[in-house]
Amino acid sequence: MPRIVRLHAFGGPENLRIEDAPSQQPGSGDVRLRVEAAGVNRDQFTFMSGQHFSGHGFVQPKLPSRLGYEVAGVVEAVGEEVDRSWIGKRVATVPGFDQNRYGTLGEEAVVPVGVATEYPSKLTTAQAASFWMPYLTVYGGLVFITHIEKGDLVSILAAASSVGLAAIQFVRDAGATAIAVTRTSAKKQELLSLGADHVIVAAEEDYESRIREITNGSGVRVTFDPIGGPLLEQLAAASAPGGIIIEYGRLSGQPTPFPVVPVIGKGLTLRGYTLREVFDNPQTTAAAKHYVYDRVADGRFIPRIAKTFPLEQTVDAYRYLESNQQIGRVVITIP
Repeated sequence: MPRIVRLHAFGGPENLRIEDAPSQQPGSGDVRLRVEAAGVNRDQFTFMSGQHFSGHGFVQPKLPSRLGYEVAGVVEAVGEEVDRSWIGKRVATVPGFDQNRYGTLGEEAVVPVGVATEYPSKLTTAQAASFWMPYLTVYGGLVFITHIEKGDLVSILAAASSVGLAAIQFVRDAGATAIAVTRTSAKKQELLSLGADHVIVAAEEDYESRIREITNGSGVRVTFDPIGGPLLEQLAAASAPGGIIIEYGRLSGQPTPFPVVPVIGKGLTLRGYTLREVFDNPQTTAAAKHYVYDRVADGRFIPRIAKTFPLEQTVDAYRYLESNQQIGRVVITIP
């Protein structure tokens, strides 16, 4: 029987259990994968806590629950209304489905055929399991919404995260300037080596002053922020007139004050965003996947893996992610 990971109580990774389960038969429109690698995501901590935020609001998992939505593997069975030519294909899953229903972490996963995509052959299995979520997230924020272009000044918060690293690649690909923001100096040199034009160390430098210095006083047109909280006031103060701040997370866990004075005075746009915006429109989804796939296939975008763990060390993988030591993706590999 395949081993799967399930959440048995709300709290943290300590409530995850690896257990044997009967092999599933894919339902109509579904495929079954033999999983080879799985991406570990920070938003799964809110899933484990029992208050997971999706594009449609808060969702409480039904215990015991599987979790996970990013895997790479081989299609080994298909359900009704699915072309049998899918069998044997190596695919990665695109996020955007209910992990409470279609959790993927384990040796086997059943997912809707629409989220299974063949991936560029140059990728390792670990890279294949971990590139769609960050790159599609950045596409929505920086291409679909803000339309970054040559000459733009872009501030990227939590720059050492998988989304932050993807954002640096998007900004450089567009001919814009990538200003990476990280909490401590430990990751500064590596961020520079990975393509950031400038790095601001938030715990040691004044954000607004450094932005003023880097931009010669003009401020940044685009700010890409997953943190929220009191920091938003500084982000607004450092924005250029007519600038836009994309808020796509709430990592601070603190109340987020509305910076009314700079928003009004500079005519700023403060824009909330989730990946659901990309997936709600089939045309946008197709454009996003095409944009990302082409750049991964030709080497312009390179998914970075920070560390891999075997399935037996699933809890350790989440603990490592929680420690914030990583630069890039944490991946669970399954031989």
